[in-house]
Amino acid sequence: MIRVILADDEAMVRAGIKGILTSDPGIEVVAEAGDGREAVELVIAHRPDVAVLDIRMPGVGGLAAAAGICERVPETAVVMLTTFSEDSYIAEALRVGASGFLLKSGDPRELVAGVRAVAEGAAYLSPKIAARVIANLGGDKMSRITTAIDRISALTGREREVLTLLGAGQSNGEIARELFLVEGTVKSYVSTILNRLGVRNRVQAAVLAYEAGLIDSAP
Repeated sequence: MIRVILADDEAMVRAGIKGILTSDPGIEVVAEAGDGREAVELVIAHRPDVAVLDIRMPGVGGLAAAAGICERVPETAVVMLTTFSEDSYIAEALRVGASGFLLKSGDPRELVAGVRAVAEGAAYLSPKIAARVIANLGGDKMSRITTAIDRISALTGREREVLTLLGAGQSNGEIARELFLVEGTVKSYVSTILNRLGVRNRVQAAVLAYEAGLIDSAP
């Protein structure tokens, strides 16, 4: 069972999101919060698999809550949910360590898929947002490619294999089956890869894999 904390300052919106999530029998919403501060407290208390956070809430907003959760309860994956798609929100959500970013106006099935994906150790961006992440990386394209290739060169052959599959959106379990490894070994590889690449999360690692040419399409 995937245990979820849900935070949104609008009660009716929370009810709708909860209804979508719990339509999947494998997902349980264990607590709800109306602001970011309460969300962080609930995550610390309940240690859920996933925290789904509205990006704009009064007081402590979703981005600040995400940063607090990623720092204090790193085993809880964070999914940001918003009606906005500004690049600054996307970049900041990824910078603080969020594993997923979804639009409230998207297909409800994306929400369930996103929660399942991050709970299994993968990263998830809605298709519209994934395209924007790649299109708005900033800087000179050739310089980014050269830098990415240089950073990837520090990895071992096996680590590059894991990174390639991670970049393609596979979860730890899927990578383990693909490479005939146990899932715990894959988790260790992923942790090492993130440290060696100097990135905070799987999405950032996937972007590097894309820029270095390890995968053919945007994560």
